Amino acid sequence: MRKTYVTAGVIALVTVVWLLSGQLGDSNADVRHPTVAELKEQNVAVVDDKARTRVRARHIRASTVAETVTVRGRTENKRTVLVRSELAGRVVARPIERGDRVAKGDLLCRLADDDRPVRVAEAGEALKQARIDYQGRLRLQSQGFQSESETAQARAMLASAQARLTTARLNVERTMIRAPFDGVVETTDVELGDYVQPGAACATIVDLDPMLLVGRVSERDVHRLRVGSMAEGVLLTGTPVRGPISFVGQQAEPTTRTYAIEITIPNADHSLRSGITARIDVSVATVLAHKVSPALLALDDAGGVGVRTTDTDNRVQFHTVEIVADDADGVWVTGLPEHTTLITVGQEFVTAGEVVDVVLEDDGTALAPVGIAGEDGDESTAGRAAELARGTTS
Repeated sequence: MRKTYVTAGVIALVTVVWLLSGQLGDSNADVRHPTVAELKEQNVAVVDDKARTRVRARHIRASTVAETVTVRGRTENKRTVLVRSELAGRVVARPIERGDRVAKGDLLCRLADDDRPVRVAEAGEALKQARIDYQGRLRLQSQGFQSESETAQARAMLASAQARLTTARLNVERTMIRAPFDGVVETTDVELGDYVQPGAACATIVDLDPMLLVGRVSERDVHRLRVGSMAEGVLLTGTPVRGPISFVGQQAEPTTRTYAIEITIPNADHSLRSGITARIDVSVATVLAHKVSPALLALDDAGGVGVRTTDTDNRVQFHTVEIVADDADGVWVTGLPEHTTLITVGQEFVTAGEVVDVVLEDDGTALAPVGIAGEDGDESTAGRAAELARGTTS
């Protein structure tokens, strides 16, 4: 029993000593956590100590370019008219064929005269009789043998006779169905010998001069367009066209929330056809922009489009840009400093804040010494980028 007490006492003493030693150690320890600035310096030091990636870059300078609004549209002839007959009759002439050019007033179809010339002669004789009767009544009225009412009746008969003669002459003229304007015959709807009723179609005439470029612009850009502003277009056939904006819609299309626009294009030689797809560019402002290859555009973590550049310390920067125009060999972007060193090769291997070795495209001069190579056997990203840059410059 006594031995058990001694053992328990020893264990209790050891436990107390162990607990007291931990408390004393905590009270004497000087624990210091690094500040944010110190952590940032440590991270920069770690980045700077890494083997630098070699990239290829080019000095670029901003140029003045026109900011444009681009619209997809099509060509459309200004007017199309289906010329119809105003009388009933048999077609005795049709001197036009599809595709013919016609001038205003040219004959399209001719109907048979039938008894219309005779009706003109009849109306003419009736007019003579009504005029003589009216003049006789005027003389009688001046002598007091004719009432004013009877004179007014004679005057009405004279006016009626004049109207019948005018109608008869118009009917003779209406047998000649003529072109209402200069244009091209698109369709012919009657043949010789056809008997037509009033309202029957003779031919379809299309007006091709001027031609219109029609399209729809978004509600974001419609306020930037003005009637009279010059616009340029390129047809699907590759033909360039140019003309002023002649119409900007005031009401949006309910489904797409877009507004109609029209550009008037001269087409005296009728070389432009209606219905051809076109791209329309309207200059709305002048801005300073840089031309870059679309292959250099990248996305940041927020989904913004931008490019990677380097500063005077050869540190990588990411600039978000906005595309304002495009050419066959590149796109024009805003959002960069006027003078910029643009990374052209190896940009996919570097990140913002990283220090790199830069080889310029224009003179090949290195802006910084070649970085420290990676450890043996370690095929790092920096090594792959360096090989890519060396292969490009060679």
